[in-house]
Amino acid sequence: MKTIIVDDEIFARKRILNLLKDIPEIEVVAECNNGSSAIETINNLQPELLFLDINIRDMDGFQLLENISPDKKPVVIFVTAHDDFALKAFEFDAFDYLVKPFKEDRFHRTVKKVLTQQQRLSTPNFEAELRRLVETFGNRPTHYLQKLAIKQGNKTSLIATNTIKYIIASGVYAEIFTPEGKYLHRDSLSNLETQLDPEHFFRVHRSSIVNLEAVKEIVHSDFSEIDVRMEDNRLISVSKPLKKELMAKLGI
Repeated sequence: MKTIIVDDEIFARKRILNLLKDIPEIEVVAECNNGSSAIETINNLQPELLFLDINIRDMDGFQLLENISPDKKPVVIFVTAHDDFALKAFEFDAFDYLVKPFKEDRFHRTVKKVLTQQQRLSTPNFEAELRRLVETFGNRPTHYLQKLAIKQGNKTSLIATNTIKYIIASGVYAEIFTPEGKYLHRDSLSNLETQLDPEHFFRVHRSSIVNLEAVKEIVHSDFSEIDVRMEDNRLISVSKPLKKELMAKLGI
């Protein structure tokens, strides 16, 4: 796969190059340290794979993607020190989102998945197999947690998830807020996010998840930023890239 690396940090580019050097299926055809040269290079070389930082010198990675015009869009893997833009990255059909400093095995798993996908796409019966999988699994309902088990000393409390008002990250723990009080649960927000129904719960920031039905009002701050005020009057910051999606979920 023809590959281009776009990052304004030379050591970041060199690390990716080093990790790719023993993968014969990957051919790095160019490196770019700014958006303008990257757009020109991508349009000229038509890569199949793109490693892209979000913050580059003259624009962000999203602006770059909006300005490239290859006949076939490359597979995009974001590699960045910022984890706030993951949702937006996947809106741009990113294949994966690696947060620096990432581990080598995490990087190689991603590349392996890219190569596996590429191989399947080149298989003549891929479309027929994909249709079969969709027909088999596509209509199965997704089940989310109805109760959350929280250990407290020598007992385990079962908290109905629909009573959870919001969740705040606190180190290796998550603070679960309900009308009955606060519970301390040893789990990550990323894991909890996958278990809670997205129709009702939304991760407004890397450190907080809110129950949309418990949002009392939107508070507009400076620089187009917003907070949500919960039913208990707590203000929770909303990450700027998530503002638009949150407003849509709230029907605003």
